[in-house]
Amino acid sequence: MSTARPAVVFRAPGASGVDGGLLGRALAAGAMAILTALAVLAGLVLATSGALAADAALQLQDVQVQTLPGNKVELELKLSGAAPEPLSFTIENPARIALDLPNTVIALQSRRKDVGIGNLATVLAAESGGRTRVVLNLDTMVPYQTRVAGNSVFVTLGTPGSGAATSTASAEAASAPAVAAPGGASATTPGAARSIQAVDFRRAENGGGRVILNLSEVGAPVDVRKEAGQIVLTLGNTQLPDSMVKRLDVTDFATPVDTVDVSRVGANARIVIAAHGNFDELAYQSDKVFTVEVKPVVKAAVEQKATLFSPDKQYSGEKLTLNFQDIETRAVLQLLADVSGRNIVVSDSVQGNVTLRLQSVPWDQALDIVLATKGLDKRQNGNVMIIAPAEEIAAREKADLEARKEIRQLEPLVSEYLQVNYAKADDLAKLIKGKSQNSLLSERGSVALDERTNTLLVQDTAERVTDIRRLVSTLDIPVRQVLIESRVVVVRDDFSRDLGVRWGVTAVDDHGSSLLSTTGSAAGNDTIVGSAISNINSTGNPYPVTTPTLNDRFNVNLPVANPAGRLAVALLNENFLVDLELSALQAEGRGEVISSPRVITANQKEAFIKQGVEIPYQESSSSGATSTQFKEAVLSLTVKPQITPDDRIIMDLRVTKDSVGKVITNERGGQVPSIDTRSVETQVLVNNGQTVVLGGIYETEQGEDLRKVPFLGDIPGLGYLFRSSTRVSKKSELLIFVTPKILKEGSSIY
Repeated sequence: MSTARPAVVFRAPGASGVDGGLLGRALAAGAMAILTALAVLAGLVLATSGALAADAALQLQDVQVQTLPGNKVELELKLSGAAPEPLSFTIENPARIALDLPNTVIALQSRRKDVGIGNLATVLAAESGGRTRVVLNLDTMVPYQTRVAGNSVFVTLGTPGSGAATSTASAEAASAPAVAAPGGASATTPGAARSIQAVDFRRAENGGGRVILNLSEVGAPVDVRKEAGQIVLTLGNTQLPDSMVKRLDVTDFATPVDTVDVSRVGANARIVIAAHGNFDELAYQSDKVFTVEVKPVVKAAVEQKATLFSPDKQYSGEKLTLNFQDIETRAVLQLLADVSGRNIVVSDSVQGNVTLRLQSVPWDQALDIVLATKGLDKRQNGNVMIIAPAEEIAAREKADLEARKEIRQLEPLVSEYLQVNYAKADDLAKLIKGKSQNSLLSERGSVALDERTNTLLVQDTAERVTDIRRLVSTLDIPVRQVLIESRVVVVRDDFSRDLGVRWGVTAVDDHGSSLLSTTGSAAGNDTIVGSAISNINSTGNPYPVTTPTLNDRFNVNLPVANPAGRLAVALLNENFLVDLELSALQAEGRGEVISSPRVITANQKEAFIKQGVEIPYQESSSSGATSTQFKEAVLSLTVKPQITPDDRIIMDLRVTKDSVGKVITNERGGQVPSIDTRSVETQVLVNNGQTVVLGGIYETEQGEDLRKVPFLGDIPGLGYLFRSSTRVSKKSELLIFVTPKILKEGSSIY
C-alpha cells in the first residue's frame, strides 16, 4: 500500500491558517474596502507583494481605459514584459469580470481605479501565490473580448444585448507573436498547422445534442459565440479536409440541434450549429476533444436546476462564466474554491491542463465537468472537499475498508440475552441471520433462541450486538389490530296482478223430432242428452233435462288460481242458462334483510367468519346406494387488513351472501337444492372509521302472461271475456358496506 503524497490546500475566505492571518494584517493596513469586495467576489486571499516581487517575472505597471465607437469600453493592462494569455471568469450577480494574470505581481500606484465609463464602474487589483487578479466591477453584465498584443492585455466591453459572446480573440492571437501560455505551457507558434480530424454528433442523456470535435493538438483556441440564434465556432489557422466540408442534418436525433455546417473561411475553420427553441450551450475541452453541448431549456433550468452528465442531478451553485485555454487543472480548482468559498484539498497527483469555455453555469456543475474530463473524483468530509484521481480515492477507500475489517477481526466478542415480548424469537432469529450478504452477524457472530421463554442469545462484537439490539427494539412492538364491521343489506319489492274470467251458456231446444243442446263440454251435453232419452222412454217427453255440473257448463275457463276476490252471475230461463264468474288477485311484497358480520384481526393477518346453514340432500351412486351430502348456504366475510403509516387501512376483502334456490332433479332422480350466490372480492383503501360501499347488485324482473281464446280474445272490449292476464314486477338489491376501525390498546369493540 503506497504512502499518500502531500496535497495542496485551498482555503475558503475566513478559514484559519497562514492565509487568514495575512488577510487580517492586510485589513489592519487600511485596505478594508478593496479586500471586502474581492473576498465577496472571488475569495482571493491577499499576500504582500514585496515577498513575491523578487521571484515574479512580470509586473502589472498600468491600467488605462478608453472609449470606442458603438458605446464600447476598452481596458488596457500594461505589463513589464510579454503579456500572458489571461484566465477569465464572470459572475452575474453582482456583475463582475475577473482576469487572472499568471506569474505576475502588482506594480501599480493604486490597486483601485474608479472609472465610471459605460458599464465599467471600478477596477480592482490583488495578488496572491504568484498571480494577479484584476476585477472589473460592472453595473450590468456585458459581453467582452480579450486579446494579447505585445506587453499589453486588452479587454473590450460591449453593450447590453449586443449579442456578442464572451470569447478570446483567437484570430488575432493566430497572427500575433508567440506568447507564454497559461500555466507555463508553450503557446502555439503562429502559422503552425492545426487541423480538425473529425466532427461527430451524439444525443445526450438529458435530451440535448453534443457536437464533438477531434483536434490535432491540445489547447487549440476555439472562439465560441452566438450569432442570430446560431452557435458559431471559429478555429483560427486550422486546416479542414475537403471531405469534412458539409452539412450534417441531425433533426432525427430529437434534440434542439437541427443542422451542423462545417466550412472554411480563409485560413480558419468555421462550424455553425443551428438550433431551435429555447436552449443553452455549454463548451468544454478535454485534451484534444472539444465538445459543445446544446441542451433544451426547461422550467427547472430557470430555477437553477441544471444538469450535465446525469439527467437527475441538480445544481444550485452561483452561476459563472469561464474561458480558459490550456490552463492547469490545479489552477481551475483553486479558482472554483475561491468562487464557491469552499475548503478544497487537492492531491499532488492531480496534474495536467484543461481547456474550458463555460457560459453561465453553476460553479458546482463546472467542478463536475472538470472532474469528469480529467478522471478525478471528490469526497466531502464536513466542510472540506477532497479531490484526487478516481483510482486514488478508490484505493484509499479500499485500504480503509480493509483496515476496518482487520480491526473487527481483532475485536472481542460479547454475549447478550434479548427478551422478545410480542414477536416470535424464531422469526427475529431468521431475520438476524438472513442471507450471507444481508446478515446482521459478523463472520464470528452467532444467534440462538429459547422458544420456551421467547429469548434470543446473541454473541458478536459490541458494534454488531448494538445493531441487533436496535433491530429487536424496533420490531418487537405490539401488533396493531383492526375491527372490520360489514353490513350486507338485501332489499326486495315484489308486485303481481292477476285477472281471470270463466263463463258458459247451456241451452236445450226441442224441434219436434229433434233435440238441440249446447253447453261448455261434451260431458255436459252427454248429461243433457242422457236425461232427455230417459224421459222420452218413460214419459214420451224429453223434459225436464238434467243440468250439467258447473265445470262442464263453462265455455271459457280462465280463472285466477287463488283469487282474492270473485264475482259470479247466472241467468236462467226455461230452456237456457248463462254462467259468468270474474276473479282477480293483486299481491305486493316488500322485505329487507340486514346481516352484520364483524371480526377483529391483527395487522396483515387474514380473518374469516361465516354463518348459515348446511342443506342435506340424497345422492345416488351408480350401484344404487344413496348417501347424504350437504351444501352450504352461508354469509361469510374474509378480510386481510394492512395499516398504512398515515393510519389508513388497505383491505383485501371477500364477502358472500348465499341462499337456498330451486330444487333440481338430477339424472338419477335425486333432488338437489341449488344455491343462489352473491359475492364480492376486492381491495380498497379506507380511512380509519370510514364506511365504504364495496358494491351492489340490482335486479329487476318485469313479466306479463296472457291466456286467451284465439281470435275472440283479440276483439276490442269484448275480448276481455275470452282472456286472462297476469302481470309480475320483482325488484331486489344487494348492498355491502364495510367499516374498518383501528383499535387502540385496551379499547372495547362495543
